[in-house]
Amino acid sequence: MTRMFPHPILSLVIAGVFVGLINTLSLGSVVLGLLLGIAIPWFTSPYWPNRPTVRSPLKLAAYLAIVGWDIVVSNVQVAYWVLFRRSASLQSQFVVVPLELTSPEAIALLAGTITMTPGTVSADLAADGSAILVHCLHTTDPVDTVEQIKTRYERRLKEIFG
Repeated sequence: MTRMFPHPILSLVIAGVFVGLINTLSLGSVVLGLLLGIAIPWFTSPYWPNRPTVRSPLKLAAYLAIVGWDIVVSNVQVAYWVLFRRSASLQSQFVVVPLELTSPEAIALLAGTITMTPGTVSADLAADGSAILVHCLHTTDPVDTVEQIKTRYERRLKEIFG
């Protein structure tokens, strides 16, 4: 079964993203999405010597829900800053977040999460993967910002990827 579906979660994600991008829920788009979802991981599997293992799919679902909520809240917060605050009052800063994660997939997911959340951008990753540089649109306490990223996202990713 793993020969046909070397990365089943990736297959489902590719199929779902394809159908979402097509923006039409028809039999043809679903079938083509599933075919791409099977073909892409199958052809690229030789380049993935170590498959990422998700230890707890339920924790992954909870993580995605938390990220979705944070994106909504951050959108409102950034809109408030842009519309009602003077740009001189914003305190933009770069902060360095030391990482305990070792899995490249978990680090990539953390960097993507930071970038998707309005008001923050993952700017750089240390060559050895020990820290990530994050630009914050507004932060009054960089230490608290680092602690929020570590407790809200990194801790959960450690539980998901081990």
